[in-house]
Amino acid sequence: MTTRQTNKRKKSEQQQFVLPDIPERDPDDMTSSKHLSRNGNHHHLMQHLGKQETTIVSGEMYITPAPGSEMRYPDLMVVFDSDPVAYERSNGYIISQQRKPPDFVLEIASRTTATIDTTEKRDWYASLGVPEYWRFDETGEFHGTPLAGDRLVDGAYEPIAIETVEEGVLQGFCAVLNLYIRWERGELRWHDPATGQEIPTFLQERDARLAAEARVRQLEEELARREAGSR
Repeated sequence: MTTRQTNKRKKSEQQQFVLPDIPERDPDDMTSSKHLSRNGNHHHLMQHLGKQETTIVSGEMYITPAPGSEMRYPDLMVVFDSDPVAYERSNGYIISQQRKPPDFVLEIASRTTATIDTTEKRDWYASLGVPEYWRFDETGEFHGTPLAGDRLVDGAYEPIAIETVEEGVLQGFCAVLNLYIRWERGELRWHDPATGQEIPTFLQERDARLAAEARVRQLEEELARREAGSR
């Protein structure tokens, strides 16, 4: 590489457009953390989808069509065939840089964002070309329904069917992720249609580990008793 090319590359890197941090969250908005971060939904969804080198599973960073354009920040965003390094370097998702809109966006209801989640944001994500836009509401009082999803058809969103699995459990099929999204007694859950199994949360992993450890202790105690009895 020539010196001119090297300098050109360095200048380009120096001019990298960086989006600002999102504003400090209102305490009423922290329901997103409860349903996505603290229980491990971000982590386990990433592990399930795989291909971390080309897949973004993130949220609470800005999305914008291009530098200088309107910006909004979703609670959860999934993008396949993307550049996670560029996303982190830009401190957000720039569609003109990534050359495609996010594949999936989900908003968690809160008192301060409920109205725009179902109106302004819905229209904006459709204008960006986001294939699926979902809303989750722990109580159902802010969005007007516990679970809702829209799929982009000919440039406009059409509602995705939501079914009642059993009392206190609603679900809809997310074709983009190939997963059932569930509202389960106020909790956000993901189910794999191929296995019929739920993608685990941190608490479920912990409970499974503790149960396995308890079973090992039980077997060790039983073995000790048998050895003592044979002496």
